[in-house]
Amino acid sequence: MTITFQQEWETWHDAHEQRRASPHGFLAITGLHWLTETPQRFDGVPGSWSTGPSGPAVTLDDGEEIIVDGSPVSGSFAFGKIPDKGDVTVEYGNIRIEVASRGGFDVVRPRDPAGPVLKAYDGTPAYPADEKWVISGDFRAFDEPRPYPVGSVAEGIEHVYESPGVISFAVDGVTHELIAFNGNTPGSLSVLFTDETSGVTTYAANRSVQVPAPAADGTVTVDFNRATNLPCAYTEFATCPLPPQGNRLPIAVEAGEKKPG
Repeated sequence: MTITFQQEWETWHDAHEQRRASPHGFLAITGLHWLTETPQRFDGVPGSWSTGPSGPAVTLDDGEEIIVDGSPVSGSFAFGKIPDKGDVTVEYGNIRIEVASRGGFDVVRPRDPAGPVLKAYDGTPAYPADEKWVISGDFRAFDEPRPYPVGSVAEGIEHVYESPGVISFAVDGVTHELIAFNGNTPGSLSVLFTDETSGVTTYAANRSVQVPAPAADGTVTVDFNRATNLPCAYTEFATCPLPPQGNRLPIAVEAGEKKPG
């Protein structure tokens, strides 16, 4: 039996949806708590949390316990300095607690499989797969990777990503360029973008598409059918980056995921 392009896309998207709706994925986040030097307690999370020059720390009351690296911890625990975009996950019963650094700030985000966003989630609509949006382009590498500061959906946060170069491609005879960041696997690329569908049929702030590593001659394939939403499309407890300046396409990319229902 021949597998159609649409069926191949559906298999990929079903797997993406399963990862997104996993019990401790970002849909399970129930809060975004910004740490300060003053100890604070948060609903559903044990202990008093704070941060300082040495990084985040928690002080647990008598009878409170978390699991760190598989071992029970009581009393006080120091996480040490967490690098930007880094995180440490600890456990508290069925809840996983993400301790992370985002844009120079330390945060705590509980992930509860019984959280309301995850329980209510019923899938993300998308455009029908269309081979028109599988586009061959060219990757032009910079002499040296360049740091690109970008904004965030979280007010006051700035992210800095390293860009190895620029992707150029043509749609209906018109050439467009997108700044690329490093992707999830060695050599691959990741692109944050908006387009003329943003805020209309697709999420307003951003979408992301992963691009396989360029060929030796710089040729790349950008499959906009696999453009996906970032966590901020689903939860207010996200710190997602915004696309770099110049990554707003003056065309309607009617492919990939739409706004969540």
